[in-house]
Amino acid sequence: MAGYSIKDLTKNIQRGVWPYVIMLTHVLVGTILVYLNPRSIIAFLILVTSFFSLYRLNADIRFKFVTGALLALVIMPVLGVRNIFYLEVIFQISVFSALALGLNIVVGFAGLLDLGYVAFYAVGAYLWAFFGSKQYYVLPYAPGTQPANLPFLLPGDMFYLFIFLGIIAAALTGILLGLPVLRVRGDYLAIVTLGFGEVIRVLAANLDKPLNFTNGPQGITPIQRPTMPQAAVDGFNAIFGRLVGHPADVASLYNVMFYLIALVVIIIIVMVTRRLEDSKIGRAWAAVREDETAAIAMGIPLVKMKLAAFAAGASFAGAMGVLLAASRTFISPESFSFMQSIGVLSMVILGGQGSIAGAILGAATVTILNLQILQGLSLYLSQLRQSNAVIPLINFAWKNLSPQLDPAQYQRMFFGLILILMMIFRPEGMIPAQRRKKKLASEAIPVEE
Repeated sequence: MAGYSIKDLTKNIQRGVWPYVIMLTHVLVGTILVYLNPRSIIAFLILVTSFFSLYRLNADIRFKFVTGALLALVIMPVLGVRNIFYLEVIFQISVFSALALGLNIVVGFAGLLDLGYVAFYAVGAYLWAFFGSKQYYVLPYAPGTQPANLPFLLPGDMFYLFIFLGIIAAALTGILLGLPVLRVRGDYLAIVTLGFGEVIRVLAANLDKPLNFTNGPQGITPIQRPTMPQAAVDGFNAIFGRLVGHPADVASLYNVMFYLIALVVIIIIVMVTRRLEDSKIGRAWAAVREDETAAIAMGIPLVKMKLAAFAAGASFAGAMGVLLAASRTFISPESFSFMQSIGVLSMVILGGQGSIAGAILGAATVTILNLQILQGLSLYLSQLRQSNAVIPLINFAWKNLSPQLDPAQYQRMFFGLILILMMIFRPEGMIPAQRRKKKLASEAIPVEE
C-alpha cells in the first residue's frame, strides 16, 4: 500500500485488541521458551522484555496490572527456581533499579552530578553487617584472632527493622555529604562526591585497627538472614513443585524472598518518586537543575533543596545496602568501588535522566548486558578459540592470538562503545523525561539569521 510507513503500523498496533494480543503473546512465548530451555539467553531476553511491552502498549491499566503481577510474582520466581542464575539476574536488576531511581533524583531531578553514590549503598550494607553478624563481639580483636563459636548479636528477623534504619542512616549520610558541597557545582561537585565515595571505601578497608569495626579488606561474614519458615518451603513446593520440576530448597527460596522484598522496595520508591516529582519539591528541583541563580531569585531555598535531593536519593541506596548484606551474607570494601558508582550513573544516563521508567529500563539493560550478553559473548569467543570451528585460513592466527588481545578481555570496551553510540544517536536516553525531550528537541532546531 502506497504511503504506508512504520509509523502507521505503530499506530495501528496500539488500537483495538492488538495491544492485548501482543502483550499476552510476548509473555507466553517468553515463558514457554525459558521453561523449555532454561539456559537460553535469547529466551530469557524475550521474557524480560515483556515488561517493556506492558509499559509501552496502550491497554486497560487493570489488565496491565494483573499481567505484570502474574509475571513478576509467579512466572519469574518459578522459572528462577528452575534456573537459579536467572533469579540472580532478576534480583540484581531489582537492586540496581532501586539504586538508579535514587541517583535519578540527585542527577535527573536536581541536576547534581554525584560520582560517589555507592557510598550510601555501603552505609546500609555495613550497618546490617555490623549488627547482624558477630562483629560486635570481635570488635576489640585483630582480624584472625577472634574467639570461635561466638553468638550473633541480633536475631535474623531484625533485618526488616534495619531496612528502615538503613534508610535513616543513609539519608543522614547524604545530608552530611550535602553540607560541604552546597557552594560547588559542575565538575567541582563531581570531584567532591567522587572523593567522598572513595573515603567511605577506604575507611571500610582500614577500620580494622585499632578497633576492628569492619574487619578490613577481609570483609564481614557470616551475616544473618531473616528466618525462612519451613511452612513457606512446603507451601511453595505444594503449589509450584510440579511446574518447577524438582523440590525447591531453602537456598532457592531465600533468593525468591529477597527478590520479592526488592520488588516491594522498588514499588514504594516509584510511588514516592512520582509524588516528589509532581510536588513543590520536585518543581523546585527542576528549577535548581535548569538555573540555580534564577531559582534563588524566585525564592527557592537552594540549601534545603540540595540537601533534600541528597537525602532522598541516599535513602533508597541505604535500603538496598541492607538487602545486599543479608542476601550475600558477606560484604567487603571491594563491593563498593568507584566503578559501581559509574555503573549506576550509566544506567540513569542510558535510560533517560529524570525519567522513572527510564531509570528502571537502564538498570535492566546494563545488568543484562554485563551479566548475560557480554559474559556470554566472552565465553563463546573463548570456546571458539579452543575449538576447530573457525575458518581454516584464520584458525592458526586465532588460536595463537596473544592473551592481551583476546576479545574476551574487552567486556568494558564493548559496553563503552554501546554507551557512546547511544549518546550519539539518542542522547535523551531510551525513555526520556518529557521536559528533557522537549529541551533537546528545541536545541536541535536551527536558528535562522
